[in-house]
Amino acid sequence: MRTRRFSRSWALRVALAGVLGCCFVAGCARFKPAPVDRYVYVTAKQQYLRDRVAAVSNRTAQVGNGDKLKVLDHTRHWVKVQTAKGEIGWIEEKAVVTEDQAAEFTKLQQDHNGDPTVASGVARDEVYMHLKPGKDSEHFYLLEENAKLQLLRRATLEKATNGNGPAVAKAQRAIPQAAGTNAAKKPDAAGTPATSVAAAIAKGKEAATPAADAVPPAMEDWWLARDSAGHTGWLYARMVDVDAPDALTRYAENQKFIGAYVLTTVHDDGVPGDVKDVPVYLTVLAPYKAGLPYDFDQVRVFTWSVKMHRYETGFRDKNIEGFLPVKITKMKDPGGKSAMAQEELPAFTYKVLAADSPPVAPDPVTGEVTPGKLIAKTYRLEGNTLKRIGAGQGALTSEVEAHPAVEEKKDKKGVKGKKK
Repeated sequence: MRTRRFSRSWALRVALAGVLGCCFVAGCARFKPAPVDRYVYVTAKQQYLRDRVAAVSNRTAQVGNGDKLKVLDHTRHWVKVQTAKGEIGWIEEKAVVTEDQAAEFTKLQQDHNGDPTVASGVARDEVYMHLKPGKDSEHFYLLEENAKLQLLRRATLEKATNGNGPAVAKAQRAIPQAAGTNAAKKPDAAGTPATSVAAAIAKGKEAATPAADAVPPAMEDWWLARDSAGHTGWLYARMVDVDAPDALTRYAENQKFIGAYVLTTVHDDGVPGDVKDVPVYLTVLAPYKAGLPYDFDQVRVFTWSVKMHRYETGFRDKNIEGFLPVKITKMKDPGGKSAMAQEELPAFTYKVLAADSPPVAPDPVTGEVTPGKLIAKTYRLEGNTLKRIGAGQGALTSEVEAHPAVEEKKDKKGVKGKKK
């Protein structure tokens, strides 16, 4: 009897120990951290996922620019991913960016979210948004042709070349690994890029002085832009067309429009079509040349002649070194005594470089152009006449402005002469 009671007690103890053991194992599994999911984003316009990495493979899915993909595995130059629909396949590493790289674009967007729009434009063709100025910098968002753009600021850099010129070394992308898969490859050490003379000077290093007749380095301009979806990035300037009305393009005189802004409108019943209110434009222009240490060298206002039914030049200020942005507003004339002086009329302000300011040069790394001392010039539109206004009219005549250097070009005989 006692033996039977002991056997029953022992069985209960064993069962209880088993239950406690299971609970302990389950508790340990509960506190064990779950694998962290990793993702990549598609940079290509369109890409097919493959069922295997081989010369002959089958398509499993199609993905497009900006799609978020979950990382399952990673081999040499290929990433195994899963789409939001559950489709699985392999995609080339060069067709995606990592979460960290995508986060950098998000940070760029946040940093410039409050920047004013200095001009508007459209994408001339399909073009990528870059993280920094330069064709070798990381790119992500692909813009369609004729995509509407808000232009925020300009940068200019020495053009990267494949030969003797400077080039930016592109680091290998580190694709994140899913837990329990192949080990991540260590990125190769990036080679040191060739350093330009300007960059060497900026770093305080000695640099060989180029010969007096050396050809200046080729430059390229970039625009920091924002698209209709709010994405922000750097665009190659030659792939962007700044908005300018077709009626004014014939007056450009071999210059490019940097910005065109509506000051006001004039009603003209003699204009063909249903719209009788004709805009009056303020424009800023610059030569067709990259690498300029200023944004524009000419300001021109196109007023509308109701009598002749055409645009006419109402104001021009050229041979200046001007910098964006241009401010459009309405204001009174504080120094005027007439009744018109007390009216709120269209006005604008732009800034030019002062003659006693240090020479301006683009930053060799970022391409940013930061001017020194600037002179603000404000004009007010009174009818078809522009009048300069300011806090003190006497101070206006004492301001001395900087002027662009006069280029010299050779004639057919090789003799240099000033460009007219």
